[in-house]
Amino acid sequence: MAALSTRGLVSRLHQQFLSLSRPSAAAPTSLPFHSLTRRLFSSDALMDGSQILHKPPARIIQATPAIMTPNSKRTGIIAVKCGMTALWDKWGARLPITILWVDDNIVSQVKTVEKEGIFSLQIGCGHKKPKHLTKPEVGHFRAQGVPLKRKLKEFPVTEDALLPVGTSLGVRHFVPGQYVDVSGTSRGKGFQGAMKRWGFKGMPASHGASLSHRSPGSTGQRDAPGKVFKGKKMPGRMGGKTRTVKNVWVYKIDPARNLMWVRGQQKMRMKQI
Repeated sequence: MAALSTRGLVSRLHQQFLSLSRPSAAAPTSLPFHSLTRRLFSSDALMDGSQILHKPPARIIQATPAIMTPNSKRTGIIAVKCGMTALWDKWGARLPITILWVDDNIVSQVKTVEKEGIFSLQIGCGHKKPKHLTKPEVGHFRAQGVPLKRKLKEFPVTEDALLPVGTSLGVRHFVPGQYVDVSGTSRGKGFQGAMKRWGFKGMPASHGASLSHRSPGSTGQRDAPGKVFKGKKMPGRMGGKTRTVKNVWVYKIDPARNLMWVRGQQKMRMKQI
């Protein structure tokens, strides 16, 4: 079937080229068939006025100040958790604080609707040697003309929030008092029981329980339905998953050291803000 369809496609293309190669009264031509086909499948067709392949003009992106609207969506940044501390406000209330370090974030790629079908920015952070990257990764960075980065993350944005390739991003991207969403990989805790993983109460600690004080208890019914329902909370691997904490308050920023203080216990190493 594939051979028949390919043969039919070749025959139709051959008829089309024959019809194009035949001279007409309106547009006489003296090009033979092989010259016409060579021009159709070469770059010569793009040099004359009758362009066969229409390429849209490239979008020019400049880092100019603009006014954001309520529907605008800016890019995020990639930060590394340094640790935790505690601060006290002017009313004497204790605030748990997580310190984040923004490690040399730059725009490594710009995606537009004309080429990729979406408006987004690829952000890279950190540094890495060429020997620690694969050849496709090194080729990607060299094609964009940016230094080699340790981690890449893509953020969907709106058209008015596009930035040119090579734009540096720091903690000044945010302001104190702003609320942000923090995403990252939670700490892996390995295989844990139902009491630690799901907060179960457990069995009685004294009477009526024999070597089953931390048991999860019953996991189903009798002969009907005769199975354990999907989603049952049972012992298993805990942590090591992507989690997002919404509406995290930015306490303050330090542009000199690219540090940012946010409120709360962010138990994740690499963060996307």
